[in-house]
Amino acid sequence: MPRLGEAAPTRSNLLRARRRLAQVRKGVALLHRKREAVVAELFHLARPAVDARVAIAERAAEAYPALLEALALHGESGLRALAWPPRDLPLEVRASQVWGTPVAEIVARPPIPRSLETRGTPPGAAGPAAVAAADRFERLAELLLDAAPREALLRRLGEALAQTSRQLHGLERRLAPELARRVTAVRRTLDEREREEQLRLKRLLAARRRAGPVGDGGVERVPRSG
Repeated sequence: MPRLGEAAPTRSNLLRARRRLAQVRKGVALLHRKREAVVAELFHLARPAVDARVAIAERAAEAYPALLEALALHGESGLRALAWPPRDLPLEVRASQVWGTPVAEIVARPPIPRSLETRGTPPGAAGPAAVAAADRFERLAELLLDAAPREALLRRLGEALAQTSRQLHGLERRLAPELARRVTAVRRTLDEREREEQLRLKRLLAARRRAGPVGDGGVERVPRSG
């Protein structure tokens, strides 16, 4: 008797299980190739990402001391007045896919660093400390905008790699062995049934041979018309 939750050991179920096992093995091969491709892409992006993080850390180490110096000279209200009006940064973002993972990239942006004229700062209103702080933070913002799509791509690829590994684990460690075990069990049951059927036919033929040819006893022959 089949166990609870399993299909009956029939030839149609055997063919169905074999087809499903073949599909699972194809899926495992595809997931292996996808994982290898994602790992290669992560290694390709790792060095530029590390270099960008080092550059951002160095730029931040220059910008924040300059900000503290400007705060000491002008105060928070003075810097807010110098920073008015606020600045908008229109960005053109394009959606794309990397190995089936949706990502976004910045394809166009305005230049971040500005001169005193483009900032609209009145002459003599800002001292050298405020100008230096603004310049260094604009360069820091430029680095951050350049690194943001790469960091997002790294995060998405890391999530895709983890998901692919989970799917592979489920297919290789659970579904494929269970289907292979089911195929083996159904085939063994069908083979046993076939052997029993052949043995039963042999016994029937042997019994008929021992009984000899069938005579006319008990059988009424119908005469043929001339």
